[in-house]
Amino acid sequence: MIKTGDYNLLRVKKETDFGVYMAAGDEEILLPKRFVPRGTRVGDELEVFLYHDSENRLIATTQKAKGKVGDIVLLKAVSVTGQGAFLDWGLMKDIFVPLSQQHARMVAGQEYLVMIYLDQMTGRVAATEKIDQYLSNEELTVNELDPVELLIYRRNDLGYQVVINGKHSGILHANEVFRPLDIGDKLPGFIKSIKDENKIDVVLGKRGYERVEDEAGRILRLLQENDGYLPYHDKSDPEEIYSFFGMSKKTFKMTTGNLYKQKKIIFTQTGIKLLED
Repeated sequence: MIKTGDYNLLRVKKETDFGVYMAAGDEEILLPKRFVPRGTRVGDELEVFLYHDSENRLIATTQKAKGKVGDIVLLKAVSVTGQGAFLDWGLMKDIFVPLSQQHARMVAGQEYLVMIYLDQMTGRVAATEKIDQYLSNEELTVNELDPVELLIYRRNDLGYQVVINGKHSGILHANEVFRPLDIGDKLPGFIKSIKDENKIDVVLGKRGYERVEDEAGRILRLLQENDGYLPYHDKSDPEEIYSFFGMSKKTFKMTTGNLYKQKKIIFTQTGIKLLED
């Protein structure tokens, strides 16, 4: 069964002057000549992306789309009409966002976070800014402390609303963020807590001491690159620590304390010093 708006492995059924036709059950789908790999012959199997062209014909391409059905991606608007906007998704034909699927009228040249979906009425691939309708926290597939993939969805009064594993909605609180974030950023994180009504709080990075081990490696590397000494300690300004190490002061103190216990560093009156093996 073929999947529109997705990659399919199809066999070349016949060659023509303007391309090759791919066998898709009882259908034949054109792969235009410009996208046919050199040396392709009848009987070869090719991975192709399927979508509808401007004449509503199902067509194949070997171009790589910036997203497939079900993906949430950041795309740039290239043109706007009274009916909607067209976004560049890496294919010859731009993807359409109906006006009804926009939060506000899109502007050409701006980037928007959208979900790619298959319109049930037309069978065509389209995109929507109204991602919430595809997210649900009713039946969770995650537990507290689980590692997850986070997508920065939008800013709110608490910090950032995020998409968790492409399925659920959660909150990344502003006081847990120690680096610049942009809408559309994809980052590793973990579930901090699950509250009443399945409201989820998340944190960036890895949990507990797994996180400390990652930061420990960074501190040791920076010490080695700076002749074994760095002028940072528990009285240093949090912003200075974040600017140099890319971590919060709390994480810095916990990590250096762990390194001290492992006898890898010592504390001096002015900073930290690497101990020789």
